[in-house]
Amino acid sequence: MYDAERIEDLDRWLKAENVDDIECMVSDNAGIARGKSMPRVKFIEGLKSRGLRLPETIFGMTIHGDYALNKYLSETERDVILVPDLDTMCFTPWQVEPTVSVICDAELNNGDTVEFSPRQVLKRVMKLYEDEGWLPIVAPEFEFYLLDKQDDVESSPISPIGVSGRRDTGSSPYSIDSLDEFAPFFDEIYDACEAQNVQVDTLIHEAGPAQFEFNVFHGPALNVADQSFLFKRIIKQVAIRHDMFASFMASPYPDNFGSAMHIHQSVVDIETGKNIFCGPNGENSPLFLNHIAGLQHYLQHAMPLIAPFVNSYRRFSSGLSAPTNTHWSRENRSVGLRVPEGTPESRRVENRVAGSDVNPYFAIATSLACGYLGMKEGLKASPEFKGSAYEARGRALPRHFLDSIKNMRRCEPLKEILGEGFVETYLDAKELEYESFSSYLSPWETKYLLLSV
Repeated sequence: MYDAERIEDLDRWLKAENVDDIECMVSDNAGIARGKSMPRVKFIEGLKSRGLRLPETIFGMTIHGDYALNKYLSETERDVILVPDLDTMCFTPWQVEPTVSVICDAELNNGDTVEFSPRQVLKRVMKLYEDEGWLPIVAPEFEFYLLDKQDDVESSPISPIGVSGRRDTGSSPYSIDSLDEFAPFFDEIYDACEAQNVQVDTLIHEAGPAQFEFNVFHGPALNVADQSFLFKRIIKQVAIRHDMFASFMASPYPDNFGSAMHIHQSVVDIETGKNIFCGPNGENSPLFLNHIAGLQHYLQHAMPLIAPFVNSYRRFSSGLSAPTNTHWSRENRSVGLRVPEGTPESRRVENRVAGSDVNPYFAIATSLACGYLGMKEGLKASPEFKGSAYEARGRALPRHFLDSIKNMRRCEPLKEILGEGFVETYLDAKELEYESFSSYLSPWETKYLLLSV
């Protein structure tokens, strides 16, 4: 509960800013913002009475609107209480009237946290680090496509028209002129990020047509995950204002480059502030190699959280710059675990496996959980890989959605860290999504089977 003085201060501030619309949001399994929009008076009353509520089943929802109901998530669809984290409150700049949004935690009536909440899953992992005196630091990179705004969502995507009147055809990575084609869009993105306290820095054109990458500035994992959750919404909303769509789908074009969420991660000692991945003489510390070993061992069991949809696995096609392994190496983008060059203080590992279709809370929690297990279990990393790993054998990741689900169901250490109820419910939802996907007749079937067999 918030004390009365803080609630009164907030109410006065909302009045002074002429804000009368508040968006209370949680992330669902897919990273989509779910919640309620309400007038200021209703919001303030809800803060005082713990009266902001949503059905718990939101956290068992599939991407197609079904629900995974099991012994952990009841068919009674009980309400959970939304507890706004007021430190996340920010203006929603694309709304016509002054509006703020706030990210919420979810609690039961007795005050217990809701284990299915994506934000709580990450908090659970961060508490393990905190108990060791560690603070995980992350910095994600998000790749995404801009698409022409078509009425038929099932039609093949095409790139939008830039300011020159031409469509972006791709094959121009790092092109400054290609960035200029969409300069008005990016200008508004930077403004919206500033309004929502999302710290982005570098922007580049990627290899696909109208494919771009933004870097979110490094920081403590929960804060960065909150920013990442907001960032994906910003990109989509601002794109609509510019008569485009934005897609974080892992592989929207079957024969072109996929989109990733690369996660740079390190760990600092809470007491000293020093990076524990660096030894006293600038060398890799034993804990750093243990952390890498944890990623090498456990990522293969965590794929449903970093490659969460059937489409995610199309990104791993050969020759399209997506690693399909958990080898590690310095300055080598063909491996799943890259160690960038830098100062000893910036020693980190980059998880290059996750797609941009992930829920940021889940992806960050999973990547940190794997590294944590490596450190706690004293796992040994493989020797540093030399050369190109795209066609290398060994340390391969699951290449099929159902295989990844089976792998995770069998992994007791990850279940224990992330929460058994959450993992089982999440995987049940993924199986429902696969059943829905399998119910569709594909063009391949009609092309090659309809009149041939």
